[in-house]
Amino acid sequence: MTEKLYYSDGHLANFTAKVLSCTEENGRYAVVLDRTAFFPGGGGQDADEGELGGMRLLGLREDGEEIIHLVPGALQPGAEVEGKLDWPLRFGRMQGHSGEHILSGTVHRLFGCDNVGFHMGEDAVILDFDKELSPAQLREIENQANAIITENRPVTACYPSQAELAALDYRSKLDLTENVRIVTIQGCDVCACCAPHVKHTGEIGLVKLLDAMRHRGGIRIWMAAGKMAL
Repeated sequence: MTEKLYYSDGHLANFTAKVLSCTEENGRYAVVLDRTAFFPGGGGQDADEGELGGMRLLGLREDGEEIIHLVPGALQPGAEVEGKLDWPLRFGRMQGHSGEHILSGTVHRLFGCDNVGFHMGEDAVILDFDKELSPAQLREIENQANAIITENRPVTACYPSQAELAALDYRSKLDLTENVRIVTIQGCDVCACCAPHVKHTGEIGLVKLLDAMRHRGGIRIWMAAGKMAL
């Protein structure tokens, strides 16, 4: 089992870990560590990049309770190695993902729209909602989202019990029942999500709506957040 450090501290950019196993796999080496800060991807957010044991990380994947790290060379089981995240890349993705939560929570709260699609690209975050929104409504959404960012509200994550989850009003595209990680942005959004996020909304800096179009009876929005928006 790999301890997932990114759940407890999404800002951890460097870490040390013990190699549990290392097996050759089609010219690459699949390494399992006792703990990792590398996020393998999920919830609309891509896998982290960086270095492990001084080698470029070639890929990541989940295998049950383990995270598989793919590297170009072998690492000795039992050895302690250092992992280094590509921090600017990770932080930009956290800004975009947390910004998406703020925007989706604001759209849901103001106009009762549900987020039915989400993709994080290199140049924009794309969001699909199930209802149309007017230009005036989009301006209101953007203004309120940026007000929440400026207020520097806390962003927290927890694992509610089944009973607590059943009583909780939260956003989710899937019907989840157990081991559900809930990310809460105070007074704005409660959503099931497995990805790392910022600790306070002020870290996002700003969000900007770039474009919008009608899409499948609703609306598709292109958004930028953080450094991407600036």
